Formats: sequence, structure tokens, C-alpha cells
Amino acid sequence: MVNIENIHSLTDFRRNASNYVEQIKETKAPLVLTVNGEAAVVVQDARSFQQTLNRLQQLEEELNQLKLENLQQEIQKGIDQADRGELLSGEEVMARLQTRYQAALTNET
Repeated sequence: MVNIENIHSLTDFRRNASNYVEQIKETKAPLVLTVNGEAAVVVQDARSFQQTLNRLQQLEEELNQLKLENLQQEIQKGIDQADRGELLSGEEVMARLQTRYQAALTNET
């Protein structure tokens, strides 16, 4: 989360760049720079930025692992259903798909 006190104009940053860089290094907090009153860029110390990237990569890997585990569970459910003889004919599958497709089209409008 960005601290509202860490929002400054790009012009002010240019004038006082060394002071802002020291502040960023000390606090490890990102600085939002504005252009014409609107947020334009974020300045962050390199180590904190790398830590953020590393954490993002770790979370993406964890999410992918969870998706894979869920997919494996769903496949196993299907195998178990097939083993129990709980199968649908091709016609039943197509009818269900058609119903879902029509419902999706109806929801778009």
C-alpha cells in the first residue's frame, strides 16, 4: 500500500532527487510521482523491488501448484465416476454443453 505522504510531483523529485533517493533507501517505502496532478510513476529502491518480484514469482508458483492439484483432483473424480459406471452418452454431453452455451449467450446481453 502506498502512503499518501509519499506522493510528490515529478518536478519536486527532479529538484530534490538525492534527498528523495536517500529517503527511499532509508524507509524502503515506494514514492509515487505525479505529472499534472495524476500518479505517473513509482520509484522504489532496488532491493525492495527485487523482493517484491521474488514474492510475486513465489505466489505465482504456489497458485500454479494449487491449480495443478485441483486439476488432478477433478480428473480423479472423473476416473472414479467412470469406474462406478456414472457415464454420460455423447448426446447427453452435447445437450448439456448446448444448454450452457445458450445460457452464456443470454447472460451476455
